[in-house]
Amino acid sequence: MSSKSHLDIKVNKDGAEYTFLLNGRLDTITSPDLEAKINEATPDAEKLIFDLSKLDYISSAGLRVLLGATQAMEDKGEMVVCNLTEPVKEVFELTGFSRLFTIK
Repeated sequence: MSSKSHLDIKVNKDGAEYTFLLNGRLDTITSPDLEAKINEATPDAEKLIFDLSKLDYISSAGLRVLLGATQAMEDKGEMVVCNLTEPVKEVFELTGFSRLFTIK
């Protein structure tokens, strides 16, 4: 595993609201970790918030995990992506994902 690929995931739970603070790179190597944490939260979650203020990079694998979270929340509540860094915001805009998510 490349030492450059690292993602620190902090999850704060407030009732049925989960905030995921992502720090590092969300890519092919790190996205399964986030997916596992999302899967733990979604059974009783009514709101998922992804704070990307410390995310340096997101790959298509990372976008796929976020898309999966949106689909998991479809009938149960909302999902918000916030505090996008410039490089991550660019990826969202280039891929059209900025239209698929609620971004704050």
